[in-house]
Amino acid sequence: MKKPIYALLAVVAVLSFASCDDYETYGEMREKELDAISSYISSEGIRVISEDQFHSQGDSTSVERNEYVYMDNSGVYMQIVRRGCGEPLEDGRQVNVLCRYTEYNILDNIMQTRNDYDSRNYDKMSVVRNNSTYTATFVSGVMYSTYGSSVPAGWLVPFPYINVGRQSTPDEEIARVKLIVPHSQGQSYASSNVYPCFYDITYQRER
Repeated sequence: MKKPIYALLAVVAVLSFASCDDYETYGEMREKELDAISSYISSEGIRVISEDQFHSQGDSTSVERNEYVYMDNSGVYMQIVRRGCGEPLEDGRQVNVLCRYTEYNILDNIMQTRNDYDSRNYDKMSVVRNNSTYTATFVSGVMYSTYGSSVPAGWLVPFPYINVGRQSTPDEEIARVKLIVPHSQGQSYASSNVYPCFYDITYQRER
């Protein structure tokens, strides 16, 4: 009787060891995320600048030099492609903002979601500014149907530095930014599975 029991215990031990070996700690997943971001920055030829340099340049990034500013508080990398027409969001007001975007999973190297394939498509979010704090919820769109109403915190990082208006002349352009967003500032799937996303987003005020 002892031999079958010992054999069974050996099998259980091997299976337990294998399952433990497959388990990733948060620290290991975070390290993979940081490595993926570093590789993406290198492969895309991105030049990272500090917030001090960003502010000294008038809160701007050079698209020609492919500059992204690293935001210390959030860990988001941001490139302001266009500051945009119109004005910054007013303090104390709720404003509907229309966004067109692409979302690329940097860790898995796949385009994950997007709504830019048709100019009539957009994600609508309701944004409120209170002093320097911005809060928002999705009302409709692909992000809303995929991840729910919660707006990734990374999407709000550009608001202090862009104008949110509408084109009134052919020469005017709406705000556009590119973001590398770590999981801590991302949508619900990224947050729970610890992966970073790259976003290319335009921001436009609703009529």
